[in-house]
Amino acid sequence: MNTSTIINELKFKAIRSSGAGGQHVNKVSSKVELSFDIENSQGLSPDEKLLLSQKLSSKLTKTGVLLVYCDDSRSQHRNKELGIQRLLDTLKVNLQVPKKRMATKPSKAAVAKRLDAKQKLAQKKNNRKKPLF
Repeated sequence: MNTSTIINELKFKAIRSSGAGGQHVNKVSSKVELSFDIENSQGLSPDEKLLLSQKLSSKLTKTGVLLVYCDDSRSQHRNKELGIQRLLDTLKVNLQVPKKRMATKPSKAAVAKRLDAKQKLAQKKNNRKKPLF
């Protein structure tokens, strides 16, 4: 993953932010929308593209574009920086390949300890019964 190439491929769009804010919010477009086309990116290898398209399938548009919105700050420039960071974090997290799980079984001591605890509990419950005469 080449981050500098990915940042150059991003498309930005400024939108009016929603919510309370008084007179100023109606005049300023501080919310930022980042769009990143995974399929046509030069900063990703074909394997990375395939992995991202599988993992992020629910977040992609029909054309395979990943959209990230950011309206955390009042500043458009700050929202742009936060959006880029959010996008890169999403890509890094989803590019990690999980380790293969190794099949293991409990040790003999663990099995013995579990069976001993079961026997003690069964004995305790047996002692609660009324005696047979």
